[in-house]
Amino acid sequence: MSATQKQARSKGSKAEVSYELLRSRILDGTYGPGYRLVLSQLARETGVSTIPLREALRRLQSDGLVEVVRNIGARVAVFDAAQVEHALQVLARLEGYATAISAPHMTARHVERSREINARMTTALEDFDPAAFTALNREFHFSLYEHCPDAHLVSLLEAEWARLDHMRRSTFSHVPGRARRSVAEHERLLDLITAQAPAQEIERAACAHKVATADALHRSQSAQ
Repeated sequence: MSATQKQARSKGSKAEVSYELLRSRILDGTYGPGYRLVLSQLARETGVSTIPLREALRRLQSDGLVEVVRNIGARVAVFDAAQVEHALQVLARLEGYATAISAPHMTARHVERSREINARMTTALEDFDPAAFTALNREFHFSLYEHCPDAHLVSLLEAEWARLDHMRRSTFSHVPGRARRSVAEHERLLDLITAQAPAQEIERAACAHKVATADALHRSQSAQ
């Protein structure tokens, strides 16, 4: 390997490490919405030089997690309720299709595992913790997607869920009444998969499930 190739690989590795580090800090709330991402400060905090950090910020901007504001510079993206609703609508379409094409690849054992996760969600309703419930909700849906034959679609779902997690942290903290209905809709979806319902019916049910969350959030915001 030439010196030039080694340098390019090292640069790429540092940029990737920087990207994952900044992304994790944004998604776990260390860098909250509106947090200014100043290269010199980030370099001191992370011990990484500004060149790979700049590349990482460009990638995070493409992901929708970072925005560049005039007279401010780069900062963690700030979202309003309308943007969250829009993201939920987009995710609804992706989830509908992904669930429908995952269904034929799910065995009875797979469905039972998803039911167990949903049962834990039911238990979680008794002493409601929005953040914990949201984590279980994510686990439930990805227990379906892991059987999806389209790897690119799964990567799109992972990216959109991560972006949405940052946007609203926990939808159920804003619309707690939605949680119980969500669990019931999960059971209905698993019943359709078990019954080997037509793909179009499963897709409609999965899509409507996420749209219902968007609608509940919209009503909640309108009432304020």
